[in-house]
Amino acid sequence: MPAPQVKSKWRPPLALIVYSVLLSIMALPIISIIWFRATDSAASLTTTTEAGALLVVLLVTIAVAYVLSRNITGPINALISRSDDIARGGRSAIQPLESYGTREVATLSQSFLDLASKLVDRSEYVRSFAVHVSHELKSPLTSIRGAAELMRDDDDEQPMTRAERQRFLDNIITDTKRLDLLLARLRELAYAEVPMPAGQINVMELARMLQDRFSGYVITASGEVAVQIALPLEAALVVFGNLAENAFQNGATHLALDVQTDGRSVYVLVSDNGSGILQANRERIFQPFFSTRRQNGGTGMGLEIARTMLASHGADITLHETSGDGTVFRITALRGEL
Repeated sequence: MPAPQVKSKWRPPLALIVYSVLLSIMALPIISIIWFRATDSAASLTTTTEAGALLVVLLVTIAVAYVLSRNITGPINALISRSDDIARGGRSAIQPLESYGTREVATLSQSFLDLASKLVDRSEYVRSFAVHVSHELKSPLTSIRGAAELMRDDDDEQPMTRAERQRFLDNIITDTKRLDLLLARLRELAYAEVPMPAGQINVMELARMLQDRFSGYVITASGEVAVQIALPLEAALVVFGNLAENAFQNGATHLALDVQTDGRSVYVLVSDNGSGILQANRERIFQPFFSTRRQNGGTGMGLEIARTMLASHGADITLHETSGDGTVFRITALRGEL
């Protein structure tokens, strides 16, 4: 969808307005003096002193107009130039200006830089994500196509055995299930991108809901469990549900939620007693589609969905160092209203 276009018509530049306003203000006393001199037949039109004073006022007015123009229109024109460079894909243009002039222009420039950085990062993320998605979908599709072609080209003289046909059918069903799971995860990720209505929940309630969902495991809560966390119920269940599912799929039998607060921030340590994460994989676990359980149906999207969901509510998730077995994640969120 193309961007809406501003209606093209002549508009005065800011510099012209500044000069015109200041010169108009200066012209008022000049016109008054001339008018009074003209109506007073006994007085000369202007004296040398008055003319000199008016000249000084004119020069001061022009100097003031120049300063205003330099400190306002200059940075604004620089921002316009930067916007054009960024629109053409110039990431190097995302850097502070040499001069801002006023506090308001500096604030506007910082907002512009923040927005431009987010847009460029988002564009790169979408490009990388599209490559990952196409790769993840290509593997099962290729497998399904190969199995279907072999079954289609089955030779009547040397037909497949029942076991071979069953194996190909099982492969097709397995790959279609993987495609269904990938598409479901993609829908969850798209859902996570859309901010939910504001809500809040405490860890005591959350632990109880998770225990009902994962009844075969032990889920405990400790610390300031009654503190309200600024996360809607649906978002909290998606985030903590993904963490719990990952933990239990990696051999954990116990998931512990420990809550601490610091002013307006709430920290939730989510720890398990599973097999943990190898040191070589710790830098990659938040990459989309990275999974150590690919052979068992893992999509590698659970943590990406959790992080995206948290980010849409001003929260974050990080991986903590652990001294022994198990995994510890730290979720930082805002404190809810009392």
